[in-house]
Amino acid sequence: QVQLVESGGGLVQPGGSLRLSCAASGLTFSRYAMNWYRQAPGQGREFVAAITRAGDSSNYADSVKGRFTISRDNAKNTVYLQMNRMKPEDTAVYYCNVRVIYWGQGTQVTVSS
Repeated sequence: QVQLVESGGGLVQPGGSLRLSCAASGLTFSRYAMNWYRQAPGQGREFVAAITRAGDSSNYADSVKGRFTISRDNAKNTVYLQMNRMKPEDTAVYYCNVRVIYWGQGTQVTVSS
């Protein structure tokens, strides 16, 4: 079955950087667009970024545009989220997603001094 495993979360100071990874298995990874979402405490899950199958196009939520970069390595079945110039409002559990219904377990990101 499809499995998505996120890693790379943690505590970072405002202005700092983190890189999240999501390793996929149980599917032909290169055939599917991949997405990142996040859910802050007491909030609904919101879209963060998406990348096409070949990795040649991406789009972002306005709140992260210019600070976050999504990328993928189809040889490693992995999608990444590079997060720079982080803000306290980026604090959330970050999830990767594929084919609408498949989600990872999430990784906690906390931005605080």
